[in-house]
Amino acid sequence: MTQNADPSQSTTKRYRTPDGVPADIVMFTLTKRERKTVTKTLPIRELKVMLIRRKSWPCAGMWALPGGFCRESESIYDAATRELKEETGVDGGHLEYLGVYSDPGRDPRGWIISHAFYALVEEWMLEHRQAADDAEEVGLFTVSQALDELELAFDHRRIILDAYRQIQQQMLQTTIAKQFLPEEFTLSELYQVIQTVVPEFKEPNFIRKITSTRSRQGILEEVRNEDGKPVSSNQYSQRPAQLYRFTDHTPLLSMYT
Repeated sequence: MTQNADPSQSTTKRYRTPDGVPADIVMFTLTKRERKTVTKTLPIRELKVMLIRRKSWPCAGMWALPGGFCRESESIYDAATRELKEETGVDGGHLEYLGVYSDPGRDPRGWIISHAFYALVEEWMLEHRQAADDAEEVGLFTVSQALDELELAFDHRRIILDAYRQIQQQMLQTTIAKQFLPEEFTLSELYQVIQTVVPEFKEPNFIRKITSTRSRQGILEEVRNEDGKPVSSNQYSQRPAQLYRFTDHTPLLSMYT
């Protein structure tokens, strides 16, 4: 058909469309539990991902990401939020787009092109998760369990790994850590949150760099009392440590600083 051809002579049957376009959702959270020790120490934190056990074919009984097919009457983003709630009972809030997955043969049902979304949310948002719809069970697994121990459906291992890399990048380049910390915290608590998401992050000069490097200046401020004196805490340490809080400053990222 040329540009000047009569549209009435065209038919949509000439163009094959995918057999389905689902949305898959990777929901991460940081869990926290206090240690039962005599000495004061930081709590145990773990990065976990929410998975469902599939109820029906294909991949019945296998663990997978929550998700489902997009309807003609909704956007792919709306499909992601709807399917997340239908299968797990979770309202994921703001989901970020991860990417499209279209390798041939990724789904035995046919030509299925999936769009993936992800989010890193507070633990309380997943507390009341409950299996429904196509999900037989809903569980939280550490990222290492999900990637190394479970037999996942479809190409969901690849999707989880891609999303994991994305939130690691966010943890190192943004102030996303503050949603997992109290308003006032020690630098040891902040360092632990970062390392929970990015285990390979090792920075012996963390305190100096986070408070004085040019690109990071102004992101944190010391907590002070009404008299202007520094406020400290020994909740997780034997000796009092200075308390900090995040400001509204946005980090300046540059290859030169």
